[in-house]
Amino acid sequence: MQAKTIKKNTVLTIVSLCCFVLGFEAAAKEKKEPWELAQETEVWEPVPKVVTTSEKNPPSDAVVLFDGKSLDQWQGVDGGAARWHVDKGAMVVAPKTGDIRTKETFCDIQLHIEWKSPKETRGLEGQGRGNSGVFLQERYEVQILDSYKNETYPNGQAASVYKQSIPLANASRGPDVWQNYDIIFRSPRFDEEGTLIKPAYVTVLHNGVLVQDHVEIQGPTSWIGQPPYEAHGCAPLRLQDHGNPVSFRNIWVRKL
Repeated sequence: MQAKTIKKNTVLTIVSLCCFVLGFEAAAKEKKEPWELAQETEVWEPVPKVVTTSEKNPPSDAVVLFDGKSLDQWQGVDGGAARWHVDKGAMVVAPKTGDIRTKETFCDIQLHIEWKSPKETRGLEGQGRGNSGVFLQERYEVQILDSYKNETYPNGQAASVYKQSIPLANASRGPDVWQNYDIIFRSPRFDEEGTLIKPAYVTVLHNGVLVQDHVEIQGPTSWIGQPPYEAHGCAPLRLQDHGNPVSFRNIWVRKL
């Protein structure tokens, strides 16, 4: 009986000491200065890379795709020279010469592109007015269209994910006025067997207005129907020749 009592007392003593130590530590923590407590939630790595910016120039880590001078970064979809032309610092669609695409391929990107629909609108309406498009990875289209006081189906107006997602707002400016898209694109992921494991997503700001908010892309763009995803890797950006002399300038990409 005495041994059991001693053992019990020993256990109680150990428990008391542990409680005292924990209580002492808690009390010590409570006595820390605010700046000491703040330091406990500071994370010092990884350190973000430095990207310099200005109002007139693209970010320092951007890939400039059109600087207002040449089409050196572009080619025809057949691999030949891009047949559009440069006029007063803008790249202009030469109707019936075909789409153009970048020579470089891209996966996840931040894209900035400025565009302007033609001044002449007489007799043109709906999809026939200022029509072009930005095809991400040559497959997924963000529509370009003169949607200023121009009725058409909403999932085909400016800043729509064509035939898939209606923009949250119509932020269109009038004909012959420069507009801009800022696009965040996350490319789809496929496994080794080519099965889709994660769809593509896109966020679009049209003239500074959020119009596509991390929208899931359902598959490649099609005028008729909805084709399924097919496995692919990084791919070029593509601009559409839809028969209208749409102008482009200040095109740059940041790889994410």
